[in-house]
Amino acid sequence: VSLILFVAETAAALCLSGAYRAAGDRMWQWLTLLFALLPCALVQLSLVFIHRDVSRDRPLVLLLHILQLGPLVRCVEVFYIYFHAGRVEEPYVSITKKRQMPKDGYSEEIEKEVGQAEGKLCTHRSAFSRASVIQAFLGSAPQLTLQLYICVLQQEITAARSIFMVLSLLSIVYGALRCNILAIKIKYDDYDVSVKPAAYLCIFMWRSFEIATRVTVLVLFSSVLQIWTLPVVLVNFFGFFFYPWILFWQSKSPFPENIEKALSRVGTTIVLCLLTFLYAGINMFCWSAVQVKLNDPDLINKSQNWYRLTVYYMLRFIENAFLLLMWYVYKTDIYLYVCAPLLVLQLLIGYCMAVLFMLVFYQFCHPCKKLFSSSISEGLLSCFKFLCFICKPPKSTVLMDKAEMKSENTDEAWSSSKTIDSQKGNPHQSVSSNA
Repeated sequence: VSLILFVAETAAALCLSGAYRAAGDRMWQWLTLLFALLPCALVQLSLVFIHRDVSRDRPLVLLLHILQLGPLVRCVEVFYIYFHAGRVEEPYVSITKKRQMPKDGYSEEIEKEVGQAEGKLCTHRSAFSRASVIQAFLGSAPQLTLQLYICVLQQEITAARSIFMVLSLLSIVYGALRCNILAIKIKYDDYDVSVKPAAYLCIFMWRSFEIATRVTVLVLFSSVLQIWTLPVVLVNFFGFFFYPWILFWQSKSPFPENIEKALSRVGTTIVLCLLTFLYAGINMFCWSAVQVKLNDPDLINKSQNWYRLTVYYMLRFIENAFLLLMWYVYKTDIYLYVCAPLLVLQLLIGYCMAVLFMLVFYQFCHPCKKLFSSSISEGLLSCFKFLCFICKPPKSTVLMDKAEMKSENTDEAWSSSKTIDSQKGNPHQSVSSNA
């Protein structure tokens, strides 16, 4: 699936850039090529890095990666290993220990023999999963946003452009799905995790609604307020890019040195910057299931943080609503035949549907829900209680306000009674005056 989406999207991008060149739209041509070739180069680098091809003396494979044919070579190698596995007895096997999901409070540990062929296939699958995430959020997501923006400006959806946008959307959703599965397998590496079809369906629907609404909101906003598009994008991107680094500096942990033995300190820094770059690119369009933690040996935060999830979706919903409001206020004549209130309502409902499928996944379909310290419903309830506690003023302030109001009312009553007494001729006043 990764290879099919990669090849189809790259071919469609080249064909569409040729159409833009024939029509004289040079800017759209170069932007389409940029968003197609940049992720291709990053995919080749990730495949070479994961398989350690530089230190294995494989010049032909490196040449094919330079020619952007790395995924094709890897796929051929995968099928060759798969069909030849089991024909020759392997000299040695490794034994892995995995724990089953708890049943009735008990969890059994199972030993499994893993041969060389199966280990190589697992490495290839992991490499293709990471390549799919890179392709999705550093190439397909900007590409889909660009093509939809062109459709809005030109008020025309051609057949080639519509096919390309469908391929890009499928690539993004597939990359987000692989990101979810990677997060589950990294967090629960000690357990034998099996993902059911219902879980795949929930993730697919969750990511489809979330990404489609997010891209549409960004395109609508950028079509009427081009000047403010860059600040919105930069604030989102650099906020998520520097967030892991800020947490790392606050923890005062030593610089991570165990990423790759062959890397120097500069190389490690470049790898970490690329990792946080990808993390920011994912969070620009959807919630990244994998949370980067630079002071952890695995560079991944393995704790289930419902607070961060709740805050992300609340802030993203507010941001989408604000951007739609700005589009509604400043919309131009190209939206003359569009029912703007209905479109705004549909996009907000679409984002709520994404949140609904996300809740269904974590509550009912997550393969490791038995290992949660608290369910998603309990976590969200505690999050809302915490937010209400923050928004609620402290009791001391309330008591002080009540005391001040009571004293003000007493002073007013005293002054009013004094005025009435003076008007009626208070005997105390006459006695005091005579004295």
